[in-house]
Amino acid sequence: MSYLLNALTFLINLVFGAVTTLFLLRLLAEATRADFNNPLSQFLYRYTNPVLAPLRRVLPNWRRINLSCVLLLWVLMLLQRLVMFALYGQAPNPLGLLVLGLADLLDFVLLTYLVLIFIWSLLSLFPMDQRHPALRLIGSLVAPVLRPLRGKLVAGGLDFSPWVAVIVLVLVRILVAAPLTALGVQLALGR
Repeated sequence: MSYLLNALTFLINLVFGAVTTLFLLRLLAEATRADFNNPLSQFLYRYTNPVLAPLRRVLPNWRRINLSCVLLLWVLMLLQRLVMFALYGQAPNPLGLLVLGLADLLDFVLLTYLVLIFIWSLLSLFPMDQRHPALRLIGSLVAPVLRPLRGKLVAGGLDFSPWVAVIVLVLVRILVAAPLTALGVQLALGR
């Protein structure tokens, strides 16, 4: 039975992870004002807009942050946790579930930035056309995180700002997201 639960857990995490990634990239692309003419940006807008357009009528943007997308991401995280609890036959406390959804969303954003910075750093090592859509999109998404460190951590022609950004993101995951997740689990299970 545990093999079946493991397989279902994997599939649930895969489906929710893919949908969450799509909407998170849309949120980040909007917030960083990524080039809309980029084919990848158009893909993100095309496949997320049918869901977000009705929500935007009720919940408008705040500055460059698409609040309807943030709400949808949080609801996706709540649904994922709720499905996981149901799969294991547990009924979570609603307050704990809300905290867990917030913690999962924060952790997912941090992990996404870790992956994006890693990919951007890796791609910058190889000679590539700087106009490539993936490189342009990833570059615009990681720019706000790397901008404060740019040019300040250069030694021997190497820019160490991505490394420092990765270290800070990992520390935030450890010191903020993990305790928030632990608190959410504790509240959800009523311990």
